[in-house]
Amino acid sequence: MSRLSTVLNDLKSKKERGLLCYITAGDPDQNRTIEIACALAEAGVDALEIGIPFSDPLADGPSIQAASQRALENGMTVHKTLEVVRAVRAQKPSFPLILMTYYNPILHYGLEKYAADSAEAGADAHIVTDLTPEEAERWKLASIENKLDTIFLVAPTSTPERIKAVSKLCSGFIYCVSRTGVTGARDDVPVELADTVARIRQHSDLPICIGFGISQPVHVRKIGAFADGVVVGSALVNLIHENRNSPDLLTCVKEYCETLKSATRSSQA
Repeated sequence: MSRLSTVLNDLKSKKERGLLCYITAGDPDQNRTIEIACALAEAGVDALEIGIPFSDPLADGPSIQAASQRALENGMTVHKTLEVVRAVRAQKPSFPLILMTYYNPILHYGLEKYAADSAEAGADAHIVTDLTPEEAERWKLASIENKLDTIFLVAPTSTPERIKAVSKLCSGFIYCVSRTGVTGARDDVPVELADTVARIRQHSDLPICIGFGISQPVHVRKIGAFADGVVVGSALVNLIHENRNSPDLLTCVKEYCETLKSATRSSQA
């Protein structure tokens, strides 16, 4: 069982929801990405998504697009992102690390080589945002060979056939997008989200984690009533950017995530 599956299963046995966070590798810089990742583990975050900067992040909203551009301008690359993973893994041996990327950087690197190198660096799983189930066979095989979990997206508009196809390919958890459109912090939780999760559960026993638009403890508590975890991305990316020059950056990050993690303990499906 992977680190990711172990953590999520342990949370389920405790009737506790998972808190997964997203940061962009290289924003504000490579060394502070490592520091932030370790601070998140210490704050109680259950798993971390590390975004590989990409020049055309179509699924991401303004916050993560801007972070990706800043990281690229800082000279961040796929190789340097794997160096970040390796450094965090050395300091936090049991902390699940998920790489979030698009298919183009993987293909450019060399698919099989990338899968092997990312696993060697200490990655546990991948979310390849623009990879569809119909095109995923080669990536799935490479992931299985290197003991990497594969996480795919399901949207509120996904048909039963698409949910079934995604469920067959997923391991670790299923990423349920809370709404159509791109990433970005929002003020509300869509009322139809519980129905979407119920439709997914008809096809899979994997944990279901909700992302896109989650930024507040109240969101975490609401979603925790019917899902297994939440993913917080844009709000954290914004917080990091706003405090990038502050000596209290790590404290701000930890306090924000501790508040969110506290909300997962008061949520029960």
